[in-house]
Amino acid sequence: MGVLTDLPGAYDYVLHEVDLPTRTVFARFDRAFAEGRELPGVEGDLRMFGRWAQLRLSLGLDGGHDYDERVLRLTRFVAEADLPWTAGDAEFLWSVAHRLMTWRHTNYAELYRVPLAVTRRLDYADRRRILEWTPNWFRQYHRPVWDALHEQLEEVLTEPPENGPAGVVRNVLWDCDDVALLLAEQYGSRLAAPEVLPLLRHWNTARSSKPSARWLKTTATLLTPEAVTLVREILTLVAAHREKRVTHRSDNDHEWTTTDFLHERTAVPVRGMVWTCALLDERWVVPLLGDVALTCGTGIGGSGANSRSEKLANAAVNILARRGGLETVAPLARLQVKVRKKTVLSNVARTLDAVAEAAGLSREQLLDRTVPDFGLAPDGAREERIGDYRVRLCADGPALRFVNPAGKTVKTAPQAIRRDPTLAELKTTLKELRQALPAERFRLERALAEERMWRWRQVTEFFLDHPLTGLYARTLIWQILQGPAGIPVRTAGGWELVDPRGRRIQPSPDTPIMLWHPIRENAEDVRTWRDHLLEHGIRQPYKQAFREVYLLTPAEERTERFSNRFAGHVLRYGQAKALLNQRGWTDLSIGHWDYECGGDRGEAVKELSGWQAHWGMNVVGDPEADGWGTASFCGSEQLSFHRVGYGYREGVPLTEVPPLVLSEVLRDADLAVGVASVGLDERATGGHEDYWHSYGFGELTETARTRRDALARLLPRLRIADRVELTDRFLRVRGDLRTYKIHLGSGNILMEPNDAYLCIVPSPTRETTSVFLPFEENGGTLSLILSKAFLLAADTTITDPSITRQLAG
Repeated sequence: MGVLTDLPGAYDYVLHEVDLPTRTVFARFDRAFAEGRELPGVEGDLRMFGRWAQLRLSLGLDGGHDYDERVLRLTRFVAEADLPWTAGDAEFLWSVAHRLMTWRHTNYAELYRVPLAVTRRLDYADRRRILEWTPNWFRQYHRPVWDALHEQLEEVLTEPPENGPAGVVRNVLWDCDDVALLLAEQYGSRLAAPEVLPLLRHWNTARSSKPSARWLKTTATLLTPEAVTLVREILTLVAAHREKRVTHRSDNDHEWTTTDFLHERTAVPVRGMVWTCALLDERWVVPLLGDVALTCGTGIGGSGANSRSEKLANAAVNILARRGGLETVAPLARLQVKVRKKTVLSNVARTLDAVAEAAGLSREQLLDRTVPDFGLAPDGAREERIGDYRVRLCADGPALRFVNPAGKTVKTAPQAIRRDPTLAELKTTLKELRQALPAERFRLERALAEERMWRWRQVTEFFLDHPLTGLYARTLIWQILQGPAGIPVRTAGGWELVDPRGRRIQPSPDTPIMLWHPIRENAEDVRTWRDHLLEHGIRQPYKQAFREVYLLTPAEERTERFSNRFAGHVLRYGQAKALLNQRGWTDLSIGHWDYECGGDRGEAVKELSGWQAHWGMNVVGDPEADGWGTASFCGSEQLSFHRVGYGYREGVPLTEVPPLVLSEVLRDADLAVGVASVGLDERATGGHEDYWHSYGFGELTETARTRRDALARLLPRLRIADRVELTDRFLRVRGDLRTYKIHLGSGNILMEPNDAYLCIVPSPTRETTSVFLPFEENGGTLSLILSKAFLLAADTTITDPSITRQLAG
C-alpha cells in the first residue's frame, strides 16, 4: 500500500498539501519500497523523499509503537542528510508527526526524529514560528510526549551564547511581533544584564489573570533601579504601539493577511511589567497604566467592540484598582469614553465603584470631583517661563504657544529651549489635556441624556469654575428643577443664569439644578434659545438647544412594542458600528460566518437610565467580496426597549418608555444612519440604487429637519443670502450657469431644470467656508452643505474639470 492510503482517514486534510506531481513522486517511492530496494528512488528529490519517509511511519488506524527496521533506516538516513530544508518542509513533517501521535502512535523518539533534525537546520526565527504552540500543547495535553522530547525541544529553540544579548532575550521572549523584535535588538543589552535578566524571566511567568502575593514578593526581591527604568520605557513603547497588516505566504504560494498587534508570547511578559507597577510609587505609574489600558482596550484603529489586547487592558485596570485613590479616576474615565469591550468596561466600572465607595460617593459624583486641572488657571491657561521665552498652554488651544523676548508669538519651540525638561513636561500635559477634553464632553452629554441632578454649589465648583470642564459647561443651558433656565455668567457676586431675554437668576447654593433638554420645553422656548445662540455667537460642545427631539409616532403606537422608524437602511457596517460604539452601544458583531447559527444577524445594545435598547442589524452584501469575513454593509431592522434586569426578550410597549430615553435612543439611530448610510455616497452602491436615490433625495429625518432649522436662521446672515432659498427638502442655490438643489439630509445635489445629478467630492484639503455654527464643527454635514452652497453660488469661478464637465453636460 502507498503512504497516502496508509494514513489514518480522519487526517485526510494533511493530504490537501500534496499536489498531483508530489503524489506521482510518492507513488514511485512506494513501488521501489515494495520491491525491497534499500533506499527506494533516492536518486530523485531528496527533500521529497524526506516527506515520503515521514509518511511511511504510519502504522494505520490502530497506531502502535514498533517500526520495521527498514523504515527506521529510511528516517535515520533522512535525519542525518545535509539537505537545504525549507520551513515548508519542516511544517509538513511536524504536521504529519502530530497527526500520527494523536492517532495512538507512541514511539515518539522515532516519530519526531526527522522533524527535529530538519528544524535544527533552519534559522531560529523559523524554528520559533514553526514550534510556536507545540511545547505548551505537549505540556498541557500530551504529557508523555513532553516527557520524551522536552529536552530536544528546548535545545532546538535555545540560541547559543555567541548570539549575544539579543539572543538571550529572544530565548525568553521569542520574536513573534515587532515589539518583541525591538526588545531584543534595542533593549537586548539592558534586558540581558545580570541585574535584570532574572526579572525578565520572572515577568515571563505572568500567565494568570492577576498577580499572586507570592509573585509580587518575588518581583520585589528582583527589582532594581534599572528594571524600573525599563518598565517605564517598555510600557511607554507598548502604549504607543499600533497594529499592522502582515501578509503571509505558504510554500504553494497561497497568500493571506492578518492584522497583528501583540503576540500572546509578548503579552505575557508585558503583563508582568504591568503587574510590577503595583510595587512602584512613582508619579508616572498611574497615567502610564491608563495609556496602556487605553491602547490595549480599544479595538483595531482605536475603536470597535473588541480589544487589541483584552489581557493587557484588564491587567492595567486591575493594577489601577489595587492602587486605588482619586488619582486613578481620570485615566479610568478616559477608558469609559473610548473602550467598548464589555469585559474591560465592566472592570473599569467595578474599579470606579470601589474608589467611589472608599470616598463615600457615587461613581458620577466621584468623576465630578476628580477631573484634573493640569495646572491651568481659572481662565483655562497656564504659562511657564523657560529661559527667555514664555510658553503658554491653553485648554482651548491645539498646541503650545511660544512668546520670544520681544513679545512676538512663534509657532514652534525655539532651538534654545527644545531640550528643557519643563518643555517636555508641558508637551506631556498638552497630550493628556487633549485626551481629557473628549471625555468631559462625553460626560456632559451623558449627564443631559440621563437627567442628572446637582446642587447649584456643585455645578459652580465642579463645572463652571473648573478650567477644563468649564470650557464646555459655561456654554450650556442649565435649568432649575421645574423652573427657569439660563446660560451661566460670572458676576461680582458669583455665577448667575441669564435667559434669552436678559433676565438674571441667582440660584441659592442648594437649589437643584439639571441640564436643560428641549424635550421638556414648548416649541416657542426652543426657538428662542436657538435664536439666542446665533445672535450671541455661542457654540455649544454638543447639540443642546438644537438637539433633535423624537416623539412617539402613530406608526409606533400601532406596532406597539417596536419601532421601524430607522429600519430598512443600508449602512456601511464598520462606520455604523464605530459611531454606535462611541455613543455607548455594544454587542454588535455580524459577518459572513456561521449563517446557520445567525452569524449574519445581530443587535446593537445600549443601556440608559434603567432601560436597554436593542437595534437589530443583518448582513447585506456579497460574502465573496468581503472574503467571508466581516460585512462591508448591514441592513437596519426594528428597534425595541427592555427594562434592565428583566429577563424576558419581548420589548415593552413604547408608551411605557420615558420620552427622553426614547428620544435619545432614536437620536443615536438617526445619527448612525446620517453618517453611515450608503445614500450619502457620491454614487449609488451596486444593488442599492433605489435606496440611494430615496435616501439621498427623499424625506428628511429629524436630524435633517434640525439642520434645516439652523439654516433658516443662518442664511439671512450670509453674503449669498440673495442667491439661496429653503424648500421643504433642499437648499436651492442660484448660480450664473445653473440652479442647484442641495438635499438637506445627504448633501447630494440636483441641477435644474431636469434634476441632473451633480457629483462633487469634497477635497480633504479644501478649506471650508467660515460660517459660525452653534453646534457643529467644520467637516459636518451642515458645514458641507454651506461649503457647496458658496461654491455653486459662484459657479462661473469653478475650475475643477470634474465639476465643469458636469455643468456643461
